[in-house]
Amino acid sequence: MSDAVRVSVIVIGDEILGGFVQDTNSGWLARRLQQLGHPLDRVTTVPDSLEAVDEALTTELARPRPRLVLTSGGIGSTPDDLTFEAVARHLGQPLRLEDTINERITAALSWTEQQGMSVTADHERSMRKMAMIPEASYLLAGTPGFVPGVAVDVDGGCRTPDGATIVVLPGVPELLQRIFTDAVEPELLAGLGRPQHVVELRHPYPESTLTPVLDRIVEQYPDVHLGSYPGAECTIRLKGERSRVEAAAVLVDDYLAELSSDPAARRLSEAWQARWR
Repeated sequence: MSDAVRVSVIVIGDEILGGFVQDTNSGWLARRLQQLGHPLDRVTTVPDSLEAVDEALTTELARPRPRLVLTSGGIGSTPDDLTFEAVARHLGQPLRLEDTINERITAALSWTEQQGMSVTADHERSMRKMAMIPEASYLLAGTPGFVPGVAVDVDGGCRTPDGATIVVLPGVPELLQRIFTDAVEPELLAGLGRPQHVVELRHPYPESTLTPVLDRIVEQYPDVHLGSYPGAECTIRLKGERSRVEAAAVLVDDYLAELSSDPAARRLSEAWQARWR
């Protein structure tokens, strides 16, 4: 299969919706997926609720496939960490004890005791919870620690045309990034991406000044993704197949050259810049 895998991200956490913690994971994943050539369709943030996670999974798994659904957060030892249970419920699966994670938790508890701290039954119970994963899920290789990457395939998994894979990732950015680069990329995405060529052009005019040439790009190069972002220095971003993007960029360059030779356009640029000072 040569098609890129489409991706959805579900960010889970009351602390994010409450404004106490800023979500940096989705931005990092978006940049990484862009480099790998896998389109990120949606980023959805939901509370620590079984119903909310179920609703988000239903929506994202109904989108075009092949698809990778990444969840971030909610897999710790506290009562509000419900992601494994939510995924299992959504798929109609029981939870099972994962031996590798359980062994790592045993080692962590032993280390705690070696530091002179007693491990109560409640403490151990909360830790063992992290080893209870959906029955059909599996560990991604290359992820040490008792918070590894856990994946479960749906309809054959994301490496099949009509399949999807749910990957449950921790919310801690350092752990999420390590698991994604060391395990998700090589095991689930390798060889499937279609990296897109990106060109950014900047100009000193109001954004609307470039509308005529942007309309031409939409008409002549509908396969090129076009974005325009205003500011003191406006940015035009073109993304797609290299030859098409480069051809579209020529249109913008030629239009900017025409503007630079127009006295009225120069005055407009000077006035626009003055408004930002």
